[in-house]
Amino acid sequence: MGCAGGAISLWKLHMSEPDSFADHVARLLGPRGWTTDPELVEPWLTDWRGRYSGHAIGLASPASTAEVSALVRLCGAHGVPIVPQGGNSGMSGGATPDRTGTAIILSLRRMNAIRHIDAAGGEALCEAGVILQSLHEAAEAHRLRFPLTLGGKGSATIGGLIATNAGGTQVLRHGTMRAQVLGLEAVLADGSVLNTLTPLKKDNRGFDLKQLLIGSEGTLGIVTAATLRLLPETTGRVVLWAGLASLSDARALLLHAEREVGAMLEGFEVMPRHSLEAVLDHLPDARAPLGEPHAWHALIELVSTGGDAALLQQAGEDLLASAFEQGLVEDATMSTNETQADQFWLLRDSVAPAERAIGPAMQHDISVPVDRMAAFVEAAVPAVEARFPGCRAVGFGHLGDGNIHFHVLAPAGAVRHEWEEGEGKQISLFVHDLVTEWHGSISAEHGIGQMKRDELARLADPVSLAVMRSVKAALDPQELLNPGKLVALAPAGTNP
Repeated sequence: MGCAGGAISLWKLHMSEPDSFADHVARLLGPRGWTTDPELVEPWLTDWRGRYSGHAIGLASPASTAEVSALVRLCGAHGVPIVPQGGNSGMSGGATPDRTGTAIILSLRRMNAIRHIDAAGGEALCEAGVILQSLHEAAEAHRLRFPLTLGGKGSATIGGLIATNAGGTQVLRHGTMRAQVLGLEAVLADGSVLNTLTPLKKDNRGFDLKQLLIGSEGTLGIVTAATLRLLPETTGRVVLWAGLASLSDARALLLHAEREVGAMLEGFEVMPRHSLEAVLDHLPDARAPLGEPHAWHALIELVSTGGDAALLQQAGEDLLASAFEQGLVEDATMSTNETQADQFWLLRDSVAPAERAIGPAMQHDISVPVDRMAAFVEAAVPAVEARFPGCRAVGFGHLGDGNIHFHVLAPAGAVRHEWEEGEGKQISLFVHDLVTEWHGSISAEHGIGQMKRDELARLADPVSLAVMRSVKAALDPQELLNPGKLVALAPAGTNP
């Protein structure tokens, strides 16, 4: 691990001048790379959900890994905390500074170059600030695709996706962000640069350090670039929509689809009747795919990467026919064109905003073993509603990978923020206890951030927590990298 070229000399040059920390940063990064203007900084002080707000000395926007390295060394010398930030689209407050105003926000958005695409090798070398949608478009130009997508693809950055080990709707077939990263570059807390960008299929030189940084939420290092895997473009897709009597039937349908269509199965999403009706109320031009109401709905996407599109269509028809024969579905339909396929996905992608429009809700991003998810939801919904009268519990999401977004909607008349800070917190404690009893995780894909940090400390395996704290202490002994997020060296609840 060596410092990027020029970073040490840059740091020494600016530290030799007896001015304030902000003056040093201004000279290091220039007017495009540093601002303390409240109007320019303010939009980045609050997470996109509006739940967490803080203060900062200023906003740093370095243009290179060398500048990031020099900035981190400067912050270390002054004891200034750093809050790394990508698209600021996280769900757990992991990129928001605290209220002390002692930290800087380090934005990676200027580092947005796709340095290279190796079409033959199926690899892309990207800087951390590359927007996910931009990577999709660049891959498509080479008749390739990046196999991870999510609703916020227009703002989420590669660095943020790596820092949180993002999931999305294609995990069933392709895995989380962790599976897409072939190599990594990151600046560590002492300003040194870890460079494992060269992808090697076999490399047994000790620990796989890139995997340590993936999902660490900027607490161990600042991701500046990554080598990512690309796959052949899809040559066709069909989207099926099925109405079902229960979530257990959806689980049975998933297993049936895996047997019948194998690698064609790209996604399998579920939502209850309440969620679909909320979306239809929220989107004035939306239409229900099926004529009659059903307790549960499943969205199934099949794709092909070669061959005749008619074969894909036939595979979808055969899947539905066999599912009807086995009594797995009550009704179903299949997209006939790309527009209809997109309309089906819009219904699924609009569940969260549709529910937010109804009123306050506690949103839980949870997972349990895949084969137990249906049973968990069927047990947890009545348990929550009995414990908290007037509330309504709904689960929707990625049944195929055991990740359900379990939302608890407030009673009618509840005041936003007040209810969330009162009864809402008790609800989350209860839900997290249930998940832990079922041997699941309180964070499936959105990260821990500051929202779940104390809950992780309360519920995590003590040995796992001790190891994480030991790693944090070894790599960031000053606790300057994203302090107060994920795991703290001090006991839970003592950070601002």
